[in-house]
Amino acid sequence: MTDILLIALFAFLGAAVAGLLGAGVLRLLRHRSLVVSLSVVAGVAVAAMLAGTLTVAWAMFLSPHDLYVVTTVVAMAALISLATAVLLGRWVAARSRELTLATRSFGDGGTFAVPAGQPTAELAALARELAATSAKLDSSRERERALETSRRELVAWISHDLRTPLAGLRAMAEALEDGMAADSGRYLRQIRTEVERMNAMVGDLFELSRIQAGSLALAPARISLYDLVGDALAGADPLAREHGVRLVGDRIDEVPVEVDGKEMSRVLGNLLINAIRRTPPDGTVAVAVHRSGSGVVLSVTDGCGGIPEEDLPRVFDTGWRGSHARTPPAGAGLGLAIVRGIVEAHAGRAEVRNVQGGCCFSVTLPTA
Repeated sequence: MTDILLIALFAFLGAAVAGLLGAGVLRLLRHRSLVVSLSVVAGVAVAAMLAGTLTVAWAMFLSPHDLYVVTTVVAMAALISLATAVLLGRWVAARSRELTLATRSFGDGGTFAVPAGQPTAELAALARELAATSAKLDSSRERERALETSRRELVAWISHDLRTPLAGLRAMAEALEDGMAADSGRYLRQIRTEVERMNAMVGDLFELSRIQAGSLALAPARISLYDLVGDALAGADPLAREHGVRLVGDRIDEVPVEVDGKEMSRVLGNLLINAIRRTPPDGTVAVAVHRSGSGVVLSVTDGCGGIPEEDLPRVFDTGWRGSHARTPPAGAGLGLAIVRGIVEAHAGRAEVRNVQGGCCFSVTLPTA
């Protein structure tokens, strides 16, 4: 028993010395390639085994021949082990280089493609994560390009919408200043109308900027959608009469919701104004409220004739304006973007779909 403990002690001391030396070498070479690190690790393991074996062999006072045989066997095993470690390290390093090159193209704005071959489990997991990140970045780039396009369109449309009334205001102001206005009262009323229109446009821009900046402060309260819709219909009735459009709101459930009454009134107002302006005379704009599995659904259906299918995903984009079946609006294309921003701030969602003779805008809100 004592001999076995003594042999174990000698083996442990020899392996410990080799391990400590290997740890020091590994620390010095920690910034080198993966092949070097793997070779050092394999070398430490082999050296520890070799040192322990030779220490025990020497302690056992083997004959020179037996000691030579043991040393030769251990040395061959060490040589094969080191060669295998180097080959394995080169294979892992090659997979790592392929992953590095693929990641470099991904960082330059391209799409990450998983390298061919069979990498290790860790490199395969890293490749999957990089592929998922690449997909997210591609989606983000698409959203950024769409946002930049909508911003450019918005600037162009706002510039056009402001230039026209400003030119008219300048002409009317010059006529009043020169005393050339035959009916100064009519000029003043027209000036006031144009100023109110531009003020509404600037107000929409300010509201949209607050929404996009995430600084829209809500004051939620428990209210009934029946009352909210009733007030919105009463406010939109004069515009509907002017356009010869009939407002219908006879399918409204008395459903309580926890919302900011002022902001949701703006949502309803924007949807109703948008629907009234797109519906031809003698048409109908219908408002409905009902419960659903996902919350409370408020819908506004118009008679615009429908939206082209390719335009449906862009309806709520900033600056979007209808075309084809929809008459170009007088505004700057901000109303529906504001609707979506306010609804999403209430943890809801805004959607649109085509129905027979028109389209239906629906707002889904969580129940109180």
